[in-house]
Amino acid sequence: MHVVNPPLNVLGRPLETCGRTPMTGYFRDGCCRTESADRGLHTVCAVMTDAFLTFSKDQGNDLTTPWPAASFPGLKAGDRWCVCAARWLEAFTAGCAPKVDLEATDQATLRVVPLAALAECAL
Repeated sequence: MHVVNPPLNVLGRPLETCGRTPMTGYFRDGCCRTESADRGLHTVCAVMTDAFLTFSKDQGNDLTTPWPAASFPGLKAGDRWCVCAARWLEAFTAGCAPKVDLEATDQATLRVVPLAALAECAL
């Protein structure tokens, strides 16, 4: 029998759900888990802020405008969303990273973002 291990968070424990309203995740299942096809590594469970949403839009990724064709409602401050690890790190370096739920941030994030940076912004 083949047993599939559950994805782990950055703390080495089973990955928790990030958010379901709006439904987030690369797989749109509420979790920030990933696979090899996820080129953006959407693994950081972040609580949106106006500063981060503006930063992301300025970088060319508008997360605030609804995109019905992709069932994307548009985000607002307070929404929990699985963001790209590299974009979160850019925002951290720029001083506008949103808070992070470490329990819901996939361990794969650590390939891009140091745990110390995530811990600085932990909920």
